[in-house]
Amino acid sequence: MSKELIVTVLVLYFLVLIAISYFTSRKADNSSFFLGERKSPWYIVSFGMIGASLSGVTFISIPGWVGNESNQFSYMQAVLGYLVGYFIVAYVLLPIYYRLNLTSIYEYLKQRFGFWSYKTGASFFLLSRIIGASVRLLLVANVLQDILFDDWGIRFEFTVVISVILIWLYTNRGGIKTIVWTDTLQTAFMLGSVLLTVWFISDALNLSESTGAVSTIADSSYSKIFFFDDINDSNHFLKHFLGGIFITIGMTGLDQDMMQKNLSCKNIKDAQKNMISMAFVLVAVNLVFLGLGALLYIYAAKNGIEFEKSDLLFSSVAMSDAAGPVIGVLFLLGLIAAAYSSADSALTSLTTSFSIDFLGVKEEGYDENKKESTRKIVHVAMSVVIILTVILLKNTTDGSAIGLLMKFAGFTYGPLIGMFFFGILSKRSIKDQFIPIMSIVSILTTVILWYLSAGAPGGYEVNEIAMGIFGAYKFGFEIILVNALITFFGLYLLSKKKLS
Repeated sequence: MSKELIVTVLVLYFLVLIAISYFTSRKADNSSFFLGERKSPWYIVSFGMIGASLSGVTFISIPGWVGNESNQFSYMQAVLGYLVGYFIVAYVLLPIYYRLNLTSIYEYLKQRFGFWSYKTGASFFLLSRIIGASVRLLLVANVLQDILFDDWGIRFEFTVVISVILIWLYTNRGGIKTIVWTDTLQTAFMLGSVLLTVWFISDALNLSESTGAVSTIADSSYSKIFFFDDINDSNHFLKHFLGGIFITIGMTGLDQDMMQKNLSCKNIKDAQKNMISMAFVLVAVNLVFLGLGALLYIYAAKNGIEFEKSDLLFSSVAMSDAAGPVIGVLFLLGLIAAAYSSADSALTSLTTSFSIDFLGVKEEGYDENKKESTRKIVHVAMSVVIILTVILLKNTTDGSAIGLLMKFAGFTYGPLIGMFFFGILSKRSIKDQFIPIMSIVSILTTVILWYLSAGAPGGYEVNEIAMGIFGAYKFGFEIILVNALITFFGLYLLSKKKLS
């Protein structure tokens, strides 16, 4: 695939996004930016959220995941947990947000506990979303660097800056009102590119009928879904399934980014229809991504295509001479669609949370002009923060993006789950100042537990004390549940029965 074609696709793609931004942001104000004036059609929100939920990490890292013999299709165990988690979000959390008429979901903590709890929840979201958005952008920037910019002698830092500037251009005015529509387009591009790639790869492998592709995948060494053999293994069913439930509660239900789109729906019933319909579609879509991964590994082995690490499998196949330009264009469209549908909404939600939760733009004393100028300054500041974080992660991390993302989610979203569900499930009272302290203790405890377990940098292979405590146990996706439970029970012990 020629460099000129790559650049042409990128330029045309962003011109379309900027055009959508122009038409959706006319007469836009802060209400449009933060909540889309609560006029977003639920089916549009639902379809667009598929792309935001999947992101470039799913597009790149999930296909590469299946190549490890200990992984294969094990990710589907977590996806089944996601499905349960979406029902909890739809029927436990969304009704609370709508009943309290929230713009920032962390205002719930202020009403339930007080000022410090509110700021703690918002802070954890900012940290979690900044890291999450940066991991996603890092992955895409790495691929663009590998297929284009390295050959031109362009530094990685410049690639990141240009990527974020482009996102800023089409989100600056319309905010969530624009995001709802750009995400719809980007989801269509992403799903279309994946399905067409599966078809073309199947055809190249002489699997012309869909049943041929399905049977080939099922008979391959990549297709094992359920792992029940060893509870110590990080891919055991219970770890993935329970982790999947709580990852969804944290990364969707307690995430301002994802909930901001739901809160832009007209009413609670529309928001719930959006959530449940999206949940079932995501199960099917993730299965397609894993199937694509198996086909890509089979295709790469047949054609002698080499790649340095699993996250570069898709791009290595798509950009190879054997695949041809059609698959290359489909890959590029799908990649940038998946990546930017997540990154643009993240930038918007970060701006919303910081403006409302820390600068108080909803409070008295802010006229509309001051609100708008403050929001624009924050939007630029958050763009800079994401750029710096991506560059930092580039120089300090390695390995699969999906594993990195889930690890960070376990550490940062766990206290949010513990705080919210202590407030929802318990009527006990607690001193507001205890909550941020307990949240930090929970994170530190979880990090230590993970660090001492098998497979971590300080694990039992080099630490006899850890070996005596954990044996061969490896933490997987369930680390987020451990973190949440530590927070929940810690708050319970520090609380007292509420006087009636």
